[in-house]
Amino acid sequence: MAIPRPTTVPALFRAAARLLAANGLHQGDYFPNALSDKTTPYASRPLSIVAAIRCAVTGSPRALSPLAESALLVLAKRLEVAGDGPFWGAPPMVEFHVDGWGDAEGRTTESACAVLYAAADASEDGAA
Repeated sequence: MAIPRPTTVPALFRAAARLLAANGLHQGDYFPNALSDKTTPYASRPLSIVAAIRCAVTGSPRALSPLAESALLVLAKRLEVAGDGPFWGAPPMVEFHVDGWGDAEGRTTESACAVLYAAADASEDGAA
């Protein structure tokens, strides 16, 4: 049975939050054991916020999609890292910004989920 994939930014934020809530937030990379574990499904591993967003849409934490990249841009605009907003330019800068927020010392799964749910609500209201 195919897993239904989100088709809107708010639905994507909620799906990513559910992945994180189920498996935990991973810091420092997309997911643990990236090179050594070839058997554990991505959706069953702790993920970074970026990886959770991409995985929720494509099934892979590394696969790019227009919806995931749009969602990352929306999310990056909501986050501050060391008091700064995102750097603009190439799309990897948006990813680095979101990862920087998620990798902050003391960042919890709960706080990552809260940010994703808040971004989903704001996106639905048009306030993203």
